[in-house]
Amino acid sequence: MARPVITNKIGVIVDSFQVGVKEGLRKAKDAGADGVQIYAVQGEFDPANLPPAARREWKDYIASLGLEISALVGDLGGHGFQDPAQNRAKIDKSKRIMELAKELGTDIVTTHIGIVPQNRDSQIYETMHVACEELSRYAHEMNAYFAIETGPETASHLKMFLDGLGSKGVSVNFDPANMVMVTGDDPVQGVHALKDYIVHTHAKDGIKLAEIDPRNVYGQYGYEAPALDHDKIAEMAENGLAFREVPLGAGSVDWNGYLQALNDIGYKGYLTIEREVGSNPEADIRLAVEFLKGFRA
Repeated sequence: MARPVITNKIGVIVDSFQVGVKEGLRKAKDAGADGVQIYAVQGEFDPANLPPAARREWKDYIASLGLEISALVGDLGGHGFQDPAQNRAKIDKSKRIMELAKELGTDIVTTHIGIVPQNRDSQIYETMHVACEELSRYAHEMNAYFAIETGPETASHLKMFLDGLGSKGVSVNFDPANMVMVTGDDPVQGVHALKDYIVHTHAKDGIKLAEIDPRNVYGQYGYEAPALDHDKIAEMAENGLAFREVPLGAGSVDWNGYLQALNDIGYKGYLTIEREVGSNPEADIRLAVEFLKGFRA
């Protein structure tokens, strides 16, 4: 396949630098990124910790660096939206994060919602559907997107779930590495399957080493495995028992095919670099920026 030519902007998840938000922003700028994604669940960017004046200051500071925000991360962890006892609080916090995103100049919040069960008649499926239906309406009404990260289930199954929500306020943050590492799904086919929903992407790479039950990675309410824990997933991705996250271009993602697929569906959004493992993430991120810039004309 011929090498595709892309015009997409390149982003970096600030938290991947592991140096705090302000220093991470400077490092993203120095690495040559066009924009950044920032965790907004706890700490500096928790909406509860950001009064209006602080929000304006952060927005102005990010703009002063010549950066824009590609998205916020609003992943609340745990069992996503599978536990009805927790959903009211999680839905309300997700709405506050979406409001913060709009104030900071982005329409997108990315998240994990939990694995969508195969059985559409199950209680967990119904619980997730009700929560996501409310969030989809809320996002749609404010011209925003609550974007589910790919990986826990196949693209075709995720599309079936999304098609049933009634609006596109809940959409997709496409992560090709998660697909190849866990479900073994093909990102190229996945792009075409989810073409109507993709609003943001993560640029990450990985290798699948053995079959693994996605519930043992992402957790599931009522299942014996632990709930979603990003530190645990990063440890799994680094130790490489069932899968391994690797620098961009060194894994199983077919970047020529994947980027061409994004071109084919007319995706013009961000390619946002995520690096969750490694002893020198800054070096890996810099190489990833150059790798993606290599696809520009």
